[in-house]
Amino acid sequence: MKKSFTLLEMLVVIGIIAILVSMGFASYSTVQKKTRDAKRKGDLSAMQKVLEQCYSINNFTYPAITGNGTTSVSTNCTALGGPSITFTDPTTKTYTVVGGAGATYSVSVTLEDTTVYTISNQQ
Repeated sequence: MKKSFTLLEMLVVIGIIAILVSMGFASYSTVQKKTRDAKRKGDLSAMQKVLEQCYSINNFTYPAITGNGTTSVSTNCTALGGPSITFTDPTTKTYTVVGGAGATYSVSVTLEDTTVYTISNQQ
């Protein structure tokens, strides 16, 4: 006598596997969104540090920030012997730049969870 699985047993196993796979995809998507948001926050934090360094070596004036309304933002302070930074969004989120090249600035981006993350002058 041969032993084998019934059709019902096979369908149950396939159903369980399908449920586990769909749960894995949902978790993976959430992790990807959080990772992209962490990169955005890290990039903006690094830019804020560069801008504050430039402020102190540039007679207390912030350098120009380029990239308003685009997915790439940059600032350059190398002419004064300072740092520069350029970064591009991991997807297609656009950055809003206000001010720069003066006494104040702010750079913001809408995160994946629709909250707005903003950096601004500390001085």
